[in-house]
Amino acid sequence: MSSPLISVRVQAMRFEAQGVVSVELRLPEGGELPAFEAGAHIDLHLGNGLVRSYSLANSPAERHRYVVGVLNDRGSRGGSRYVHEQLRVGTSLTISAPRNNFPLEAAAPLSVLIAGGIGITPISCMYHHLRAQGREAVLHYCARSRKEAAFTAELLGQPGVSSHFDDEAGAPPDLRAFLAAHPKDAHFYCCGPTPMLNAFESLCEDLGLPNVHIERFAAEKVEAVQTGSYVAELARSNASITVPAGKSLLDALLDAGITVDHSCREGVCGACETRVLEGELEHRDGVLSKAERASGKTMMVCVSGCKGQRLVLDL
Repeated sequence: MSSPLISVRVQAMRFEAQGVVSVELRLPEGGELPAFEAGAHIDLHLGNGLVRSYSLANSPAERHRYVVGVLNDRGSRGGSRYVHEQLRVGTSLTISAPRNNFPLEAAAPLSVLIAGGIGITPISCMYHHLRAQGREAVLHYCARSRKEAAFTAELLGQPGVSSHFDDEAGAPPDLRAFLAAHPKDAHFYCCGPTPMLNAFESLCEDLGLPNVHIERFAAEKVEAVQTGSYVAELARSNASITVPAGKSLLDALLDAGITVDHSCREGVCGACETRVLEGELEHRDGVLSKAERASGKTMMVCVSGCKGQRLVLDL
């Protein structure tokens, strides 16, 4: 079942960098918003009918507001463009409660944080939270240029924070050297554009780093449907449905009257994550790690499917 939405008001909008604004959201009547953890995101239900997920940038200790950072993406499909061109202070919006697909590991002896561009939004929240908790953390902030880097005033110069701007350095960041400079029992986190995340995962594998965490803003561009059909058995509902060729598992479930929490339909928000009891999965999401995919215990039903003929879900 879909989670209840929250009605909020745009309290403030602030220019953070070239092409980046922050949006502060509060309850119209004041009071506390649902608690969240560092790394969490919320869905904004925008006035043009789109739903987009944005990471929370402010401190989890701030229960009176949520702050998100939004890049006016050149490849926008309408979400970021709407925020930059039409959203205004005083506007009423509905949002989801916070969800966290990018949590910090509480027992980590050291947290190594890497941000690329607008990926700084969850990373900055994580850095400030770790420092406030007295835990060890380092942050490497990469961007194409300083003028396109948000939140620099509150980050650069802080303990353990380094930066790399391509136009000043004349070269891309040396992620291998940065990663290799830290102990293997640290936990390594990265959020940024897809090429950076792919490079980060590859380097961590080469260096034998076991504790790797990523946050993707977009899943790989894949079709959410398959050419063949399969049967999805629903263990708790004692029912089964056929997922025909050309239809996503989520749509097949909804058409059969099965209520499934969902939002983005792109495999990035994590709302539709569903426990899998049996079946060989075809993962197409941008949420699960390699280890989580290999376990076969969970899937995002909005985009992922089944390689075989039968799937058993905890629904």
